[in-house]
Amino acid sequence: MDKHFETLAVRTQSGQTLHKEHAVPLYLTSSFTFDNAEEMRAAFADETDANIYSRFSNPNTDEFAEKLALLEGAEAGYATASGMGAVFASFMAFLKSGDHLLVCRSVFGSTHTVLTKYLSRWGITHSYFDADKPESIEGLIQKNTKMIFVETPSNPGLDIIDLELLGKIANKHNVLLNIDNCFATPYLQQPIKYGAHIVTHSATKFIDGQGRVLGGAVVGKKELIKEVYLFCRATGPALSPFNAWVLSKSLETLAVRMDRHCDNALKLAKALQKNKFVDHIKYPFLETHPQYSIAKKQMKQGGGIVTFNIKAGIEQGKKFLDALQICSLTANLGDTRTIATHPASTTHAKLSEEERQAVGITPGLVRISAGLEHVDDIINDIEQALLVSGN
Repeated sequence: MDKHFETLAVRTQSGQTLHKEHAVPLYLTSSFTFDNAEEMRAAFADETDANIYSRFSNPNTDEFAEKLALLEGAEAGYATASGMGAVFASFMAFLKSGDHLLVCRSVFGSTHTVLTKYLSRWGITHSYFDADKPESIEGLIQKNTKMIFVETPSNPGLDIIDLELLGKIANKHNVLLNIDNCFATPYLQQPIKYGAHIVTHSATKFIDGQGRVLGGAVVGKKELIKEVYLFCRATGPALSPFNAWVLSKSLETLAVRMDRHCDNALKLAKALQKNKFVDHIKYPFLETHPQYSIAKKQMKQGGGIVTFNIKAGIEQGKKFLDALQICSLTANLGDTRTIATHPASTTHAKLSEEERQAVGITPGLVRISAGLEHVDDIINDIEQALLVSGN
């Protein structure tokens, strides 16, 4: 019998032990034992799925990865210590010197750093394409292009890219399509349905949902995840069992939380459209969003992030942040608490001014991660801070 997303998220868990516990126990152990030499040999030879060492696998990390893969519609998954660990592993498990990576220009600042500072050291080149020019993608694919990497919605510009189009292009040219699904989560969007081969996550954000633990994951086809596993097994970006236990429990409430995040974000975006101190309000499910029709096609709801530009620029932007009374000032997102961030000076500070402008990160851009508070309190706090900064 097919089950709905919410039921799968709540009811998927590791088998019970002899103690018949209702919640999965924590397996806080660095290693696992064997009954005899042959059993140990078979485990190290990958002839069995037995746990050996928590850098390789652990019942808690396995449960989280398997549950996330199930919710994404993927065959398998592997969990990492952070979202950037997942992004890096999804690159390095498949790319080698001489390969080319095609990337949407709108990417997280740390991903940009990996591309420009580190992959280039190892002879892996990349090209950027603009989110609003999908017609340019095919022309940028080279003979040595091995992967297309995209965030949709992007951080922080909330650019939306047509996943179905990307899937067709990737399959036509026999390249891997790697989608960062952090902002949407599998509840709002499943890129594999549209042809993605790999999906990466920073589970630190909406999947955890309460700003408690770090975590990441890569899900996709079984043979691809085997390569990610082998790379991570050797290099060590393992997710801790405790964090995995927290994240697996967090998935149980993902649908409920995302419904509230999305509802609050949409109401906030509509309220900001009437505010004289801001412009360029961007939210995927506002009809004014340039890729609104694409967002409606591939997303269940618009997500929990809203961006806007404070008209007077950076100084008024600082005043706005300082005047907030409820919203938190932190670089994280996806928390129960509403968060305000200034990307130009924090998450994307490593980019040059020219690079920031190219992806719409203006000096006055503010990113709001709508929390689970009452929406009227969120709107009132932001509006009073805008009033203070505008006077």
